[in-house]
Amino acid sequence: MTQTIGMVGLGKMGANLARNAMRNGWSVVGYNRTTAVTEGMESEGLVVARTYEELAAKLSAPRIIWIMLPAGPAVDDAITAIAPYLEKGDIVVDAGNSPYTDDPRHEEQLAPKGIHFMDVGVSGGPGGALNGACHMAGGTTETYAVLEPFLKATAQDHTAYQYFPGIGAGHFVKMVHNGIEYGMMQALAEGMAVLKAEKFSLNLSDVASIYNNGSVIESRLVGWLQSGYKAYGEDLESISSTVAHTGEGAWTVEAAERLNIPVPVIKDSLQFRKDSAEKGGYIGKVLSALRNQFGGHAAGK
Repeated sequence: MTQTIGMVGLGKMGANLARNAMRNGWSVVGYNRTTAVTEGMESEGLVVARTYEELAAKLSAPRIIWIMLPAGPAVDDAITAIAPYLEKGDIVVDAGNSPYTDDPRHEEQLAPKGIHFMDVGVSGGPGGALNGACHMAGGTTETYAVLEPFLKATAQDHTAYQYFPGIGAGHFVKMVHNGIEYGMMQALAEGMAVLKAEKFSLNLSDVASIYNNGSVIESRLVGWLQSGYKAYGEDLESISSTVAHTGEGAWTVEAAERLNIPVPVIKDSLQFRKDSAEKGGYIGKVLSALRNQFGGHAAGK
């Protein structure tokens, strides 16, 4: 098994995962549309590729191409651009938050050349990408066996990775994970708003601290809430009450409706984000602060 991987997309997640991989003994050949980004990481050990052809040429077979780009046209374009330079037995991995319904199309595009396709959902935000991610992989068993050493090397405690058979299964598991995340964040934000509104003048940082010290709801989300209060103060005055949302929550609701599964919590939390520009209030501020802490998303007004 080669210890070399090609990475396409060196944004917050991709760059940190590359650093994680290099720290764990992997040679990473990086390509980013803005060449200055790759050149800026050369001093950290990244092997710079300025074109897709150069990326493929600097990798040994079987090549692994790890794509970490925004879902949709960016992923489509990257797969189309790299495919001519790959050979039978090579592997293309879509590790972004793509809809699982896109995966069969990508697999069919690559299959005639004998190029394998895998989908991997990555959780943990930029911090997890750097220090240990959570990987949810889909695809064929044979291809997974080739990719597993990389997943293990970059996973939290080298154990936070799992294979789910079938093209699209990894992205599906990650999509539902994000839908669940919407509901958990919403409950936490609503609870903090209730605590803030009552007459007791509670120190919400202290509340978050005790919630995250042996209670039933102890969690990484509560830990990020503590960090948010520390960074911005309990009133979250500088934080926007408008909460951004990406596709995964909506895709989860769409899949549930198609499968005739009621998901009122996830559906309502998605609707709150859609309505938050008009009526986000303190709940919206908590949600924005949480998104900033675990994902590095913009949170200011």
